[in-house]
Amino acid sequence: MTHKPSVLYPDHRMYTDAVEAMRQYHEAQASGSPAEQVERLRKIAESQFQAVNEYQLKALGCGARQPH
Repeated sequence: MTHKPSVLYPDHRMYTDAVEAMRQYHEAQASGSPAEQVERLRKIAESQFQAVNEYQLKALGCGARQPH
């Protein structure tokens, strides 16, 4: 028997952490931070949003996303 995770709501920490990571990325872009720092923050934000998306798909019974 497999356990189906519950759907995450927008105030869940996974969501808020992803939004905060995106804010930090945009802030670094706007402030002219070094390219390496901006790229690092972009990857972090992208990774966190991907994790939220994949979790939600699993919670909704859509299974894991297949890579292209």
